[in-house]
Order: sequence, then structure tokens, then C-alpha cells
Amino acid sequence: MPDENLILTPSGRFPEGLTGPEDGFVTRSRGAGGWRTDAATDPYPDHLGKETSLPAALITGAGSGLGAEYARQLAARGADLILVGRDPAALEEVAGPLRARVDVEVLRADLVDPRERARVEARLADEEHPVDLLVNNAGFGLPLAFETNDIEDEARHLALHVEVPMRLTHAALGPMLARGRGRILNVASVAAFMPRSTYGACKLWLVSFSRWANAVYRPRGVTVTAVCPGYTHTDFHARLGLPPGQEGVPGWMWLEARDVVRLSLRDVARGSAVSVPTLRYRILTTLVRVLPDRLSARLGMTGR
Repeated sequence: MPDENLILTPSGRFPEGLTGPEDGFVTRSRGAGGWRTDAATDPYPDHLGKETSLPAALITGAGSGLGAEYARQLAARGADLILVGRDPAALEEVAGPLRARVDVEVLRADLVDPRERARVEARLADEEHPVDLLVNNAGFGLPLAFETNDIEDEARHLALHVEVPMRLTHAALGPMLARGRGRILNVASVAAFMPRSTYGACKLWLVSFSRWANAVYRPRGVTVTAVCPGYTHTDFHARLGLPPGQEGVPGWMWLEARDVVRLSLRDVARGSAVSVPTLRYRILTTLVRVLPDRLSARLGMTGR
């Protein structure tokens, strides 16, 4: 009998017309001989009964917020983790409880620093220790008043939200395409669908890039998904100096991180190019696209 009953791990490319189990992940269990795929959920008949190594996920911005929640939920599915961030203490706090279940690496890096980012790119390109899922999650917010923001802060903001995921995606793609499987998850925002200062502009680039990349690389086994959450309970606003309750956001607009991650992983497993978690935000993003710019920009000023 296996010593762990239900391990859900990313399965790679599904054959045409086959979506897999409910959340699109394959069930695997660990026994004395290693990890074994469950015949009931494996989309590859030729893989049945073969021992298989556990997939690995690299997550940026993994020390808190959505990054930490992705780490917890992916560990629960059995994925080994590489956690990337600037604060090693925060990364270790996330990693500690997960090491009883999976292997966890901690990689301290300021992704805007080219020399530090190069270590992350090298880890993604390591063919001996492949990364099956890249989660581009690192980011931060700025006040919406572009004209009064420090331009160097804006340049760093642009680099972290656009240049960094572009470079990490490029580093991951080569090995993934060579293996014929892989998944890339880019954390964008519903701000991509409405004028919202430079934050919305950065996220719009990420959505457009992900849509193009998914169309081009999905037939070759690598899916790329832009996840567009709405307002989510994390420490994102606190880092902007806004305590809970002072963000200027109506209560009905708030989401829980665990729901955003769960729903987005379902869409990633389905190979969706864009994921907008929850019906309320799918309706909102559909409506805002037909509004005049002046009105949608006013809506984009909701919250801080």
C-alpha cells in the first residue's frame, strides 16, 4: 500500500479532447519504489505503471501573499518547490511546514538585479533538475498618481512586472519545449482590462504576451496562462502603507487567496490562456471592456 494516498501533480500536455480529472491534475501515490501514477487519472496510457519523478514548481515572490499560497497548494498536490524572493527569512517561514511533504529549495534573489536574476534563470534552465511549472508572481504596487511617483520606482516597477517574467519565461521555455511539456503561470490582474496607471499597463502586457505564447507553444506541449485576480486579501496593500479596512475597496470585491489560487490552478491545468477567478470578476471585466475610457478609468481608481 502507498504511504501517501492522494498526491496531485501537474500532468503536462493532455491529448486532444481529454481534460483529465476535475482539476486537471494527475493523482500519484508514493510507495516503496517511488512515485507511481494512478491509472484512473493518467492521460498517458503508455505511462501507466511506470515509476515517475515528482514535478517541480518555481515560484517567484513566494515569501508571502499569493506566492506563499501557490506554494502551499502545489505542495499539497505533491510538487517539489523552488521558492524565490528577496527575504530569506520569509521564504524559510513558508518552506518549513512544507518540507514534511515535499522537497523545498529556497533561492534568495532580487529579480531586478541582473546578477541575482541570472541565478534564477540558470535554475530554470537546469536540465538535470527540471522545472515543470513556473509561477511568475513577484510584484509590488505604487500609488496611482504617476506624475508624483519617483521615476526610478516606476522603472523598477516596470522591470519587475514586464522584463522579469519575460526573461524567466524565456529561460524556462527552452527546456520545457525540449521535453514537450511544461506550464507557465503569469500572475496579472483584472487591472489589465481597465486603465489603471502603470500597474494596469504592465498587467495588460503580461496578458497579451501570455495569450500569444499560449497560442504558439500549447501545440508543442507548453501552456502559458495569465491569471487575473481581483482585490485579494494578502499583504499587497499593507506594503503600500494601507492597513486592512483603509484600502477603499467595497467588501463584495474582496477575494480570498486560497480561492484565487485554487481556481487559477484549475484553469492552468486546462491550458487556458487567461484565468479570471470568480464569476463576479469575469462579469466585471467583460462589462468594463465596452465602457468609454473616461468611465473605465474612473472605475479603475477604485481602491488604492
